[in-house]
Amino acid sequence: MSAAPATLAERFNHDCDCACTDLQTLQRRIDADLGRSEPGQSIVETHPHLFSETPVFLDPAEALAMQRIVETVETVVRLPGFQRAAAGEAAPIAHAPQYTLGVFTGFDFHLTSSGPRLIEINSNAGGAFLNVAARDAQRACCRAAEEFLADVPTTQRLEEDIFAMFLREWRLARGEQPLRSIAIVDENPGGQYLYPEFQLAQRLFRARGVTTLIVDPAELAVDGGRLLARGEPVDMVYNRLTDFYFHDPHNQALRTAYIDNLAVVTPHPRAHALYADKKNLALLSDPQALRGLGVNDEAAELLARGVPRTRSVTGCEQGWWRERKDWFFKPRHGFGSRGAYRGDKLTRRVFGDVMSGQYMAQELTPPSQRWRTNGNGREAFKVDVRCYTYDGRVQLMAARLYRGQATNFRTAGGGFAPVYVVGARD
Repeated sequence: MSAAPATLAERFNHDCDCACTDLQTLQRRIDADLGRSEPGQSIVETHPHLFSETPVFLDPAEALAMQRIVETVETVVRLPGFQRAAAGEAAPIAHAPQYTLGVFTGFDFHLTSSGPRLIEINSNAGGAFLNVAARDAQRACCRAAEEFLADVPTTQRLEEDIFAMFLREWRLARGEQPLRSIAIVDENPGGQYLYPEFQLAQRLFRARGVTTLIVDPAELAVDGGRLLARGEPVDMVYNRLTDFYFHDPHNQALRTAYIDNLAVVTPHPRAHALYADKKNLALLSDPQALRGLGVNDEAAELLARGVPRTRSVTGCEQGWWRERKDWFFKPRHGFGSRGAYRGDKLTRRVFGDVMSGQYMAQELTPPSQRWRTNGNGREAFKVDVRCYTYDGRVQLMAARLYRGQATNFRTAGGGFAPVYVVGARD
């Protein structure tokens, strides 16, 4: 028999049935911001499972542990030895040091009985603009939630913080020159599920006097020592491509602009190599290896507790098959849970693909659950908590509620969910 929930956050995650995001208000706001007024255009119809009205509750100790893990990873990443180890095997385009840091680094956590565990880092984490838009539609369901929301910045304040981040990236690279134009770049952007986020970003930048285009990389060109988008000069690229090292010929103009420093690209290939290449998790979860790079004992042990053990999948096929139920397998250069498998779900055929590909195996760390009551009775959602960070600071936290093997935005009642920190604070 399992023990009773010990903290206020755990009790709320198990028992609270309150709806804390006013979805109608949120959807009306986004529709208005994006100019969606025609039938069939509403985000309710195009993205029915993008937002959840169900909050996820964190204990203050969990929130603090996440921040400490983020800060510690940031400290480790800045060590020359780690940078040589992390970027050494990456594509040559990631080798040159950069002045900029990279916007929206995403630290994804699972909540466990022994504390939050960092399961993944992303260098162009999606969803931040959407979760910022949702802030003013979030409501308190009790005094504990009310006390938390009283200290949380408004949508307007969060938007100012985001713009300041982009402006800092610009100034790190270009000093006091004025930032005049931004291109938001992704492959077939209008066909991306998170295209509404690109539109919210465009609106935010334009409201601050920055010309902003949303473009496919094929719409970029280099001419006269400038990067152009549809013929217009581009100062900065907000890079949302998953071709992290610009290998695809489709991305040649962006590659040239980055190598020749014709535009400020953020996040950039080096940020991916230092943070998001999944082989880095093997290093971050190995205290002995970290000490060899100059990491102190306290930081090495903190990461050993906070990062599930991760290994490269190489050789010893029978050994991996026997132990597969203890591991979660992820392609080293994958993204968005594509090609990722729980070991206990693997068939022999898929296992063969794993062994022949560049895969990492991560110690299985099941997600926590958020329970709700509905017309079908009690229902459990899996929980993934994402911290959007910049320069080691957590700017925003959001949860993703889902069912199945990975986050998918296909679960009724699931989607992006607000995170409320409740309970006694030091």
